[in-house]
Amino acid sequence: MRDAEQPRGRRPSPHEPVASRIPHPASRLYIVSTPIGNLADISLRALETLKTVSLVLAEDTRHSRTLLDRYEITTPVESYHEHNEARMTPRLIERLSSGESMALITDAGTPLLSDPGARLVRAAIEAGVDVIPVPGASALLAALVVSGLPAEHFTFFGFLPRKGRERSAVLEELLALRHTGVLYEAPSRVAATLGEFAAGGGGARQVVVARELTKQFEEVRRGTAEELARYYQATPPKGEVVIVVEGAAPAVLDEAALQETARELLASGLTPRDVARTLIAEHGAPRNIAYRVTQGA
Repeated sequence: MRDAEQPRGRRPSPHEPVASRIPHPASRLYIVSTPIGNLADISLRALETLKTVSLVLAEDTRHSRTLLDRYEITTPVESYHEHNEARMTPRLIERLSSGESMALITDAGTPLLSDPGARLVRAAIEAGVDVIPVPGASALLAALVVSGLPAEHFTFFGFLPRKGRERSAVLEELLALRHTGVLYEAPSRVAATLGEFAAGGGGARQVVVARELTKQFEEVRRGTAEELARYYQATPPKGEVVIVVEGAAPAVLDEAALQETARELLASGLTPRDVARTLIAEHGAPRNIAYRVTQGA
């Protein structure tokens, strides 16, 4: 008897790539946000999803069991983390394609934000499986909205590299950022990270350190990078930490100096268009000012 979900006229080879098969209409991969501390911070939709899927994929099944037991969720649970995702993903995609539904959760908050899951989501999309978000708690958004810093434009850096050139490059990017930056940090490295940021020229910038959000010992501490580096050097923090950093102030443009630079560049043989481009790229001039200064030179 022909499987209803298979294309008419042939059966796929067992060696055929999963992505080329037609998935079962019931195939669903739900990306479910879970509480970052307070177990009451879970949506009714998330609970219903976790109860009705075929399988829950958890970063740490022991950790997630506390949440699942609290809400009497008896759905089978398997671990899915950075050490087994390469091995498990093909098998999970096979199961999804055959009509099973699954929910991916992380230890806390929204999956894929500095947590495993991207490999599975990409594979599911390639296989034609519906990927459905079930929004909820997120530590980075919780910290951002209580920080008091501008939230309309921000960059999330995740966890900074621990050392070497890669770490230096990311810190330089953070220091140069003109809008709010958000990062996660291990509590043992908070003082060092803020100290490096201050030493790089960001000592006077406003910083917010949000610790243990939604938990019993929640704390949001504000100050300059230099002040908080000293504080956490003397008082090492404990628990989960999110750092929110004020963006760099826009440079004050000296239009007279820009115009003199434009004259020199024109005298060197550059076209007005190339001069304006140079003022934008190398001197940080807004496009309209760069062209106006060039025309006036």
